[in-house]
Amino acid sequence: MIGILGGMGTQAGLDFCNKLAMLNRGKTDQKYPLFILYNKSNIPGRPENLNKYNKVLKSLVKGCFMLQNNKCKFIVIPCNTAHYWYDDLQKKIKIPIVSMPKEVYLHAKKKCKKNSKIGMLSTEATIKTRVYSKYFDKNFKLINPTRALQAKSVNKAIKYVKMGNVKEAAKAIKLAINYLIKMKCKKIILGCTELPIAIFAFKSLKKSKLSKVFIDPNLLLAEIAMKKYKS
Repeated sequence: MIGILGGMGTQAGLDFCNKLAMLNRGKTDQKYPLFILYNKSNIPGRPENLNKYNKVLKSLVKGCFMLQNNKCKFIVIPCNTAHYWYDDLQKKIKIPIVSMPKEVYLHAKKKCKKNSKIGMLSTEATIKTRVYSKYFDKNFKLINPTRALQAKSVNKAIKYVKMGNVKEAAKAIKLAINYLIKMKCKKIILGCTELPIAIFAFKSLKKSKLSKVFIDPNLLLAEIAMKKYKS
């Protein structure tokens, strides 16, 4: 059984579950994967609690214990910033926790040449905590939007998704995407789990998978989860 620690945010956790379902579309009910989504929305906000490391870690551990105690085979966390606590969290949990940033890095290594420019769209906290750059800096040039674009494009888009205003989120994120394309990025990582919701809001999963420039960590995590589930 797949354990999903959600609630960071709720929309992102539901998006992950939807992608799990869509990857199995057309099969009988009994062919869909068994999973538990623990929408633990009372986990302290990650960006505003980076300096209260143990407070957030304690809440994450409680969530993972619940999934572990309910016989889950492994755990996924559809939140990029939460992976700042990954190493200490895994030490306290007996079952494997899939590292989303690491899986994205391994995927990029297969798709891009060494030293390629990779665009990064994420929260300021994800950039600050280096959850992606600690992997990507070894082989790629990770490009972030300018500070101005981060504020008026990326941050706004994330906020709109959390508010449920997906159309405005889609409009807001376009500025940052256009900037990264102009910077000749080979791929663009949607490094906040709210962003794929904005970008692919009005597209089918098939179309989103065919989009060559974007790497959707939530979709990739769902694909990895299915492989582990079947193994």
